[in-house]
Amino acid sequence: MGHRLSKIYTRTGDDGTTGLGDGSRVDKDNARVEAYGTVDELNSHIGVILAHELPEEIRECLETIQHRLFDLGGELCIPGHTALAQKHVDYLENQLDKFNESLPYLKEFILPAGGHATAHCHVARTVCRRAERRTYTLHRDSEVNPYSIRYLNRLSDLLFVIARVCARHENGKEVFWQPDKA
Repeated sequence: MGHRLSKIYTRTGDDGTTGLGDGSRVDKDNARVEAYGTVDELNSHIGVILAHELPEEIRECLETIQHRLFDLGGELCIPGHTALAQKHVDYLENQLDKFNESLPYLKEFILPAGGHATAHCHVARTVCRRAERRTYTLHRDSEVNPYSIRYLNRLSDLLFVIARVCARHENGKEVFWQPDKA
């Protein structure tokens, strides 16, 4: 186990830099910091989803994902470190298939609306897409585990499907886009 924080403030970031997991310091708006910071934000949004009443299988899935996102944040914070593998992408794909199996086919676009858990799933999905973009930006200049980018891509799809499941759980309906609605 790594170092435990006994003191929360260090003042070392007052100069606009932050420490990476390998001890090096970079600017706070560095692509690596943007990537793992957005993954942390995503994990927090999933925590908000978990604060709602959910079907147990959704809750278990999201709790597992929170642990993997923490691993991913560590991976992105420590240059050269890898934590995610194909098995983690496979887990998401299996969950996608399982949850999507009972859903009706989509014929229209769905608006990011609905009950509280549903709406929060949509927020998490969009933050996940941003995390994927930030990780890909990092990938342009630094080596990034390809499974990390794949994981975020599948996770945004899974969050969309979970939003659809939550819509049925909360109020039984989705809000469909109406292109010419006045």
